[in-house]
Amino acid sequence: MSSCGSTHSTEGVTDELDSVSWYHYGLSRHAAEALLLSNGCDGSFLLRTSQHEANCFALSVRAKDSVKHFTVKRCSGRYAFGFSSFPSLQDFMCHIANQPLLGSETGHLIVLKFPYPRWVEEPPIYESVCVHTAIQSGRQHSDLTPVATALGTKEGYLVKQGSIIKSWKQRWFTLSRNQLKYFKDKMFMEPIRTLDLTACSAVQFDYSRERINCFCLVFPERTFYLCAKSGAEADEWIRILRWKLSQIRRGR
Repeated sequence: MSSCGSTHSTEGVTDELDSVSWYHYGLSRHAAEALLLSNGCDGSFLLRTSQHEANCFALSVRAKDSVKHFTVKRCSGRYAFGFSSFPSLQDFMCHIANQPLLGSETGHLIVLKFPYPRWVEEPPIYESVCVHTAIQSGRQHSDLTPVATALGTKEGYLVKQGSIIKSWKQRWFTLSRNQLKYFKDKMFMEPIRTLDLTACSAVQFDYSRERINCFCLVFPERTFYLCAKSGAEADEWIRILRWKLSQIRRGR
């Protein structure tokens, strides 16, 4: 297939791809990886515009704990993917739906299972600015190092009630993807326990304990009671955990 020069505009392509619910225009490689690793699952995939070459796109697919990227090229209305070329966007979409098994150069076999829609609600958790001042003079914008963080994550200390002996102990909690882990302390590498949020049925404030700022996570075998250092912190944990559950119930 002949190469496509820069004379082919991508504006028409963008308009055509607007009908594809899992096309994420302007999403970067790092953002796609953060999105799929944080909120997707094995087999989740999306299409995005390539940042390096005109008239090229990337099919980003989550494969277990990594994200693979595959090139899709468009030239004169045709879409080239792998060893195949398709005369229209509809033909390319039909191919993805009917032949979802992908094989990479490294030998990995990946099944395209869940298209990741571009209209996804983000967790509504934003903090108010209380302090914004200088800590070092002479810094420039170029001194700032960009970091691609995972979406929908949180960590911090909470006080947890024991299951048998009903005492309260401070533990370090981390929330990532669909797992809530707690550790004896922040410096410990191995968690005491990992809670699978796909099995959690509810997250809510709890007023039955003789403590303030408490909330609970309801699982089939047990209800976990946790307390935060403030009402605002408890509210933030509840909001992001409820958002996680809503994403799980939507199959994302």
